[in-house]
Amino acid sequence: MSQENTKQEEVREKKEERRIVIPGETIVEGEEYLPGEGTRRIGSEIVAERYGLAEISGRLVKIISLSGGYIPRYGNTIIGKIADITFNGWIVDIASPYQAFISVMEAPRFINKNELEEYLDIGDIVACRIAGVKRKSVDLSIKGRGLGKLEGGITLHINSHKVPRVIGKEGSMIKMIKDATNSEIIVGQNGVIWIKSNAIENELKAKEAILFVTGKSYAEGLTEKVKEFLEGNKK
Repeated sequence: MSQENTKQEEVREKKEERRIVIPGETIVEGEEYLPGEGTRRIGSEIVAERYGLAEISGRLVKIISLSGGYIPRYGNTIIGKIADITFNGWIVDIASPYQAFISVMEAPRFINKNELEEYLDIGDIVACRIAGVKRKSVDLSIKGRGLGKLEGGITLHINSHKVPRVIGKEGSMIKMIKDATNSEIIVGQNGVIWIKSNAIENELKAKEAILFVTGKSYAEGLTEKVKEFLEGNKK
């Protein structure tokens, strides 16, 4: 195997690395690396375009933002609160500057327009899918598995840019928290998280674990740290 092929193979096998970087900072050098979200190539260097957590996974280099508001994207699953009811649907607070709306046509079954509040009322928590994004508004849908009104439980708001860390690689982090706390957890891409268990103590443990993750989102070996945190809570 040639030296160049050997180097590329090493890059592909390179484990995920994270560190905080600032705009203009060189993250890594080498033609074999590819610039991802929040980065660009300058010569042979991959440079940060914004403040955040630099992540190197295989050949791909990207920045995970640590600040800023949620920007709605088509297909995202989010969690919102019914803020108002109109003649043909519901206005939803999605923890974003954008106004969001669920049309009665986007409910999973027929609903008489005179009975909208009986299906979803002001203050209800709902899991939704973003069906469309306009200049200043977002269209939502509650058609689909796991979508619709969320009964009981508690909600938690985190920075939306830290959602990937809470979910973990292939869902590993949130699964560990669910299993350790015997809780049902839905993580909205907008940073709103719904937690439900058969005991409030479990819900609060899950909340503490999620806040532990967001508070140490920049740390190496975070999975092990969270595991120790959860085991410590059990004791």
